[in-house]
Amino acid sequence: MTTLADPVPGGRPGDVERAAALAGELSGRGVHGVVLAYVDTAGVTRVKTVPTARLTAAAAWGVGMSPVFDTFLANDSIVSTDVLGSPDGDLRLYPDLDQLVVLAGQPGWAWAPVDRITQEGAPHPGCGRTVLRRIVREAADHHGLTFRAGIEVEWSVSQGPSGGNFVPATTGPAYSATRQVELSDYTADLLAAFAAQGVEVEQLHPEYAAGQFEVSVGALDPVAAADRSVLVRQTVRAVAARHHLAVSFAPAVFAQGVGNGGHIHLSAWRDGVNLHSGGAGRYGMTKEAESFTAGVLAHLPALTAVTAPSPASYLRLRPSQWAGVFTAWGRETREAAVRVITGMSGVRDQAANLEVKPVDLAANPYLALACLIAVGLDGVTSSAALPEEITGDPARFGAEDAAARGVRRLPTSLDEAVEKFREDATLRDALGPVLADAVIAVRLGESAAVHGLDDERVAAAYRWTY
Repeated sequence: MTTLADPVPGGRPGDVERAAALAGELSGRGVHGVVLAYVDTAGVTRVKTVPTARLTAAAAWGVGMSPVFDTFLANDSIVSTDVLGSPDGDLRLYPDLDQLVVLAGQPGWAWAPVDRITQEGAPHPGCGRTVLRRIVREAADHHGLTFRAGIEVEWSVSQGPSGGNFVPATTGPAYSATRQVELSDYTADLLAAFAAQGVEVEQLHPEYAAGQFEVSVGALDPVAAADRSVLVRQTVRAVAARHHLAVSFAPAVFAQGVGNGGHIHLSAWRDGVNLHSGGAGRYGMTKEAESFTAGVLAHLPALTAVTAPSPASYLRLRPSQWAGVFTAWGRETREAAVRVITGMSGVRDQAANLEVKPVDLAANPYLALACLIAVGLDGVTSSAALPEEITGDPARFGAEDAAARGVRRLPTSLDEAVEKFREDATLRDALGPVLADAVIAVRLGESAAVHGLDDERVAAAYRWTY
């Protein structure tokens, strides 16, 4: 389980002693430095690193980093809000020692996610990890609910180095044995690295687009699931570099075709029982699970400002490409934005979950999960009714038929998504005013940064960012 307590000056109870022991253990294993990682509002993982010997000090007093990164854009330019974006101030990064791992793909390094607090010891309102942890606590306290989550990671592999044109490192067809053989050494090393790091891999396989692969990992509590998504990408990139390959997690490597997704799987539990199985509702959902699903569907247009936060995201979110661009749900319906997964007969009490598809890896995973849980709980609180199921491709419906079924097209641009987000009080309240304003400012900044560019130049602008 992830540490759910906020960090405090001097360290969480027991952390300083634990960090001292870990530092000695890490040094004995040849680890020289620790990567302290968080994800900013734009979806970029930012880091500070410390020598292993400084881990104890980091656990006690944190490591300094400016709050300005909350309003960084993906191209490293800076926007501002009324409280963020200035050169003033400092924050402290506190490592979560429960999630610290030795990086098998980067010999000599360990890695840990961080929470950010102010120099006065208060939680930083712009810290997505802290917000997610708060929402998870509130769900348990007010609703008696816990959650299990997993984030799929898709990426495209190019002949190295990164930064130039994308040249697929494979030639085989989608999902083909040819493609698997072509990068067999790389993917075998990747599986070995995941195993060494304690990452439970369920599947790793070639995907649809040129040079594309996907890894699915085991479900964890939401904070740990977001941590794992960041760690998985760090590992994928590091192992690729050792094979002289380059990887892109961008939503759209090219202007046309299928992009890289980051689909989120999420299930709600009470007292150890999965609410998505064994109930009297459709496909075994309980009434609360149906209402949770309805809450997600109702807020999806505004959610895209968080789950699809890049201008390149809207090159991926196109109909009939399994990206889930309509407010629709269905059992195992891969064109629906929310796919209800029952799992195989015999394991449904453990396997049943929701897959939310209009998500990509430009998204900050902590913010994405926090917002999904918040709007799902909004549906539970209001006993929201789940609309009728959709089968097949929702793109086939005419406007009148779609409206009658409650099927709406999700935003087709980042600007449109921001307007939906502005109108959604549930999402803004979940993030808090400081972080909600940062989301709006950063999204509008990203949109302005590519104003006037054609689709191919938009794709190129973000190809090597994430």
